[in-house]
Amino acid sequence: MSTSLRRHALNGKTMGTRWSALLHAPPAIDIPALDIALARAVDRVDRQMSTWKPDSDLMRLNAASPGSWVSLPRELMQVLANGLEIGRLSGGAFDIGVGRLVNAWGFGAAGTVPDKDAIRAALHERRPPTHTVLELDAAGARARKHAQVDLDLSAIAKGFAVDEMMRTVKAFGISDGLVGLDGELAASGAKPDGTPWHVAVEKPDYELRSALGTIELRDAAVATSGDYRHWIEVGKTRLSHTMDRLRGGPVDNAVASVSVVASSCMNADAWSTALMVLGSTEGRALAEKHGLDALLVERSDGKLTQIGIGRVFEATSTETFSPQSPSIRASLQTR
Repeated sequence: MSTSLRRHALNGKTMGTRWSALLHAPPAIDIPALDIALARAVDRVDRQMSTWKPDSDLMRLNAASPGSWVSLPRELMQVLANGLEIGRLSGGAFDIGVGRLVNAWGFGAAGTVPDKDAIRAALHERRPPTHTVLELDAAGARARKHAQVDLDLSAIAKGFAVDEMMRTVKAFGISDGLVGLDGELAASGAKPDGTPWHVAVEKPDYELRSALGTIELRDAAVATSGDYRHWIEVGKTRLSHTMDRLRGGPVDNAVASVSVVASSCMNADAWSTALMVLGSTEGRALAEKHGLDALLVERSDGKLTQIGIGRVFEATSTETFSPQSPSIRASLQTR
């Protein structure tokens, strides 16, 4: 690899967090222009898909009456289609129609205090899977609901934003880089010395930020869902922000976090949520059925147990998870 490559670290604010890009680029690359392009890429996703912006395209769709077609931008259509597909493949475990639950439990834009009346109503409400009530017209770039549903893309939009950042980086002619947004990461190529990119998998700890281990990524993405960053306490119980459509509320199982390695960060983001909802037994079965590379971490009696699934994470009894896939080079080294 050429030694003329220069290292650049870019970052900015978006979606209530920060995006970042670590790049090795030739001197001719216009880095200020790339910085602007990356900021625009993530802000475009935010403008289209945020539930915190009343005028976002997603909120226009939420406000529309069932049966009414709503014209939508290409990027949002792509994310909706992907979300519905993973919803189908996961048997509804991943569901983009849990916006009402998110708000009821105090995790959304409606406020940080749980709404007891809304929670009681949600616990007794029968909710069909969103992939059965949301219709997409890809050719016409429009969508319509066949029942009242409040869409929330927080479990897939950030992953898509990371993919958009990587597409932007490559459009500038840069083949080696690592981009991320709030813990969702995508890597392309390698570092100048030819080694893969190293990223940390966070330990699911309520109090301290520390690494469970490190992953080596090359032309792959990783996303993690967990119960340890956004949660509320009800009595002596901590409840995660991840919603289970069938329960009508937060997930209730022993899984503390799920990390998924995939070719796209959007897919990794959504699948990690689906496995989080299903729990270790059903989640493992689903991951194996669809050939996913995933690491489930269970919490029990103050101890953490790792469950590796797929070729990337299959060596669960050793300190290093060695990849066998030619297209995804990743390994987890436990500490």
